Amino acid sequence: MNTAWITGAGGLIGSYLVRSAARYAPVATVVALTHERLDLTDASAVRAMFRRQEPQLVIHCAALSRSPECQANPALARKLNVEVTALLADLAANIPLFFLSSDLVFDGRVGNYDETAPVNPLSVYAETKVAAEQVILGNPQHTVIRTSLNGGTSPKGDRGFNEQMRRAWQAGQTLKLFTDEYRSPIPAEATARAIWELAALQQPGLYHVAGSERLSRWQTGQLLAARWPQLTPRIEPGSLKKYSGAPRAPHTSLNCAKAQALLSFRLPGLTDWLAAHPDEAF
Repeated sequence: MNTAWITGAGGLIGSYLVRSAARYAPVATVVALTHERLDLTDASAVRAMFRRQEPQLVIHCAALSRSPECQANPALARKLNVEVTALLADLAANIPLFFLSSDLVFDGRVGNYDETAPVNPLSVYAETKVAAEQVILGNPQHTVIRTSLNGGTSPKGDRGFNEQMRRAWQAGQTLKLFTDEYRSPIPAEATARAIWELAALQQPGLYHVAGSERLSRWQTGQLLAARWPQLTPRIEPGSLKKYSGAPRAPHTSLNCAKAQALLSFRLPGLTDWLAAHPDEAF
C-alpha cells in the first residue's frame, strides 16, 4: 500500500493516526483529510479526489460524534455518519477500508461485549453507527473498529474526554459524573497504533479496540482530578437512575480479546497508562 486516506484528521483519533504514521503505518504516504481540505458531503469532490489520488487504504474517522447533536438533528447525523460512509465504501470497494465505530451500539445491559454480541442502539448516534457498520461489513475487504472513550490531545483541544473535563474545570464548573455508567477508556495513541497494526496484518472484519479496564464516569473523573490538582477540580457523584435526558447505555465495556491476540502490545487500562505517563500532555 502506497497511499492512505485518513478522514477526520482534525479530530482526536484521526490526528493520532497521522502523527503515528511515520512509526507504524504500512504505507508510504498519508493524506490527512480535514473538513477544510475536503467536504465529505460533496460527493462529486470526493469522487474526483479519490480518482486523482487512488489511495490503497482508507481509514474513516470523520463523524458527527457528539450524541446530543445527533439527537437534535437526526437527518444531519444520518448524512454524515451513514451516507458519507456508504460513499467511501463504494469508492473503496476493491481496497481495505477501516471504519471507526462505537461501544454505544450496545444497550449496556450486560457489559464486556465481544464481537458476537447483538447490537441494540439506544440513541440516534448509535443508530447511525449500526447502519454504517452494516454497510462496511457488506464488503469482506473492509473492517469495523469499535472503540470507547478516547483521550489525548486533539488539534482543537476539545475532542478527548479528558480535554472536555479539563475545559470544564478551567471554567470553574463542577461536573456531576455517573457512578453507574461504565465504559472502557483508552488513550487515542493506543487506538491509533492498534489500527495501523491491524491494517498491516490485512485480516479484515470486526474488532473491538478499547481500554483493558472498566471504569465508571465517576472513577474516570477521579483519576483526572488527581492528575490536575492545580485546576482545583470539582466533581459530584450522580446516578443514571435519576437522569431524565436522552437514553444512555449504562455499561458498554468491550471485550477486546480478538484484537489483542493479533497486536504486538497490550491495550492499556487508563489507570496504569496514566501512572506510566505522568508527564504526558493528556
